[in-house]
Amino acid sequence: MSHTPDEDRIASRAELLPEENRIGSEDPEAQAEAILEESDERVEDPEGTRRESTQTPD
Repeated sequence: MSHTPDEDRIASRAELLPEENRIGSEDPEAQAEAILEESDERVEDPEGTRRESTQTPD
C-alpha cells in the first residue's frame, strides 16, 4: 500500500538534517516524500516490511 504523505509532513521533513545538509540534496521535497512513504509502509505493515527488508535479521 503506497500513499502520498500530506504536504505539511513533506515540507517539515524537507528541512534537511545536519548530516543530510553536509551532503546536500538536489530535491529535498522528493527525498522527504520518499522517506515518509517508506516510513508509513513500515508503520502500517511492520511484519510485512520486516520480511522484505535486507537489513532486518531473521
